[in-house]
Amino acid sequence: MSLVGNLEDLGLGEILQIVSLSRKSGALSLHSRGREGNIVFRQGQVVKATSTSYQQNLGEVLIQKGIIDLSTLKKALLVQDRDGFKERLGVILTNHFGISAASIEEVVREQIEKVVYSLFAWAEGTFDFELQDNMEFIDDSRLDPLQFMLDQGLNPQFLAMEGSRLIDEKRHFGEPLDEEELSAVSASPPEDSVDLAFDLLQSSGPAAVPHPSVITQERRKMVLVDDDAATLENLVPLLQTSGYDVSAFEKSEEALIQVDTLYRAGQRPTIVIDLIMPRMDGSGILGGLELLELTHSNFPDLPTLAMADYHNSDAERKVGEMGVAFVIKPRRAEISAPDVCREFTGILLQGLKRVESGERPAEWSDKVNIGDEIRLEMGEEPASAMKPVEQSTGISLLRGMLDELNNPALGGGIILLVLRFASEFMNRAVIFVVKKDEIVGLGQFGINDNEGFADAKVRNLRIPKGEASLFSKVIESQLSMKIQPDGGSWDRYLFGQLGGAPDEVFLGPIVSEGKVVAVLYGDNLPEQTPIGDTDSLEIFLSQAGMAMEKLLLERKLKGKGPEGM
Repeated sequence: MSLVGNLEDLGLGEILQIVSLSRKSGALSLHSRGREGNIVFRQGQVVKATSTSYQQNLGEVLIQKGIIDLSTLKKALLVQDRDGFKERLGVILTNHFGISAASIEEVVREQIEKVVYSLFAWAEGTFDFELQDNMEFIDDSRLDPLQFMLDQGLNPQFLAMEGSRLIDEKRHFGEPLDEEELSAVSASPPEDSVDLAFDLLQSSGPAAVPHPSVITQERRKMVLVDDDAATLENLVPLLQTSGYDVSAFEKSEEALIQVDTLYRAGQRPTIVIDLIMPRMDGSGILGGLELLELTHSNFPDLPTLAMADYHNSDAERKVGEMGVAFVIKPRRAEISAPDVCREFTGILLQGLKRVESGERPAEWSDKVNIGDEIRLEMGEEPASAMKPVEQSTGISLLRGMLDELNNPALGGGIILLVLRFASEFMNRAVIFVVKKDEIVGLGQFGINDNEGFADAKVRNLRIPKGEASLFSKVIESQLSMKIQPDGGSWDRYLFGQLGGAPDEVFLGPIVSEGKVVAVLYGDNLPEQTPIGDTDSLEIFLSQAGMAMEKLLLERKLKGKGPEGM
């Protein structure tokens, strides 16, 4: 899990809450008005914090508090240098000079708290959390021998609550947010968390868990997350009419915070997650799966249902392994139709009834999903058998998709939008990245694999760029085309991996900075039907290339690579 964004959109308290729930190790970097702050996490706990606005090292503080003198500090630093910086300063002071480990740890804890609280005054700027399993790289005493770092970390949930409380007090009394004043406050954790290693989900006081009979008398809480605003706009009123108190979110990080907040307050909400959405760092297409893994590990007792507007066998397999129910929802072109939305809401409510009663879904299969099972129970034909993709010119959707493509908050969701729009025209599609010497699979929809590893199989697809294949002409001409495959060796390899040879293939280039950087492949398998009018899809691909170019430029300016588009 990675996390990037603006502090104006996601505050430090919320970021701490998310990383805490993830139980990940890594470094959070904050940038605001020329200032830089860093918070280091080990398995979700805060073990180190620095800020260019708070320049005080461990040695200075230990001397100020009378725990050591300057002579002892110099001797300890000589030992550290002689031994090649293998140990931190605090360890050396304890092992070589008999300084109390508890006294040093208390100072380190206070210093970390002061730095973190000072960062709460940064109301604007950017943040970037990067996973880092190699803690030795983060804990490099050679770079900063006087820096402080805890072995047992501080609970980010406590730091978030205390930092937010300090900010709220300042705002309540109309006082300016001052970093030095905030850092001067070092609160002691609650009595039940002195060991600094307590359960991340433990609140500062015991929360009464409502009896199930009490919950059923009230409107049941639901957290619904879907990055498609039209889906939320149409589903929420129908779910509320059906007795749910719905909290709807387009971003998975906001939904995670809401689930945690409700859980800590003793509520047990039902969770509905759209699998196909950007990840928290804006990259990829399975952000819903990322969120589902976090909620499943932190709140395994909450009734949860996953949904998607097209099949992804890898994601569905993982959902099934977690024992979570899955249902196919209407595509965005259909969801606004009242009859379609009402029909899906009925299917969704039946699925929710099952999961809320504790019924586990059937063992995962790429040929079965809970929506089809419910339709059969209701005497209807399964959606997958009712109709394949309806051929569409896509004109009605193009304007909305272009608006999304030009949304500054899109981040790295360009590939996701391309796949989603392609799903309106074809049964299956694969995005290939064009590299210097080879063409590599990146993402897909509609590819079925009996073992449930379609995504992995697509990512392992590699075709030499210099050899003849169905990609050669589209890369050379930079033009979209529909072709009948000629059966070349690399085409046979491709179709063998994708599960069959279609009668017709669509190939659309994504051009950025004057060269083809990706190709959209599409076909209508398992039906051998022709591909319809793709004019609007081709327009969208050209705009996607321009959006990619803009994003790449922004990342170059920020010093980041092109990954995750």
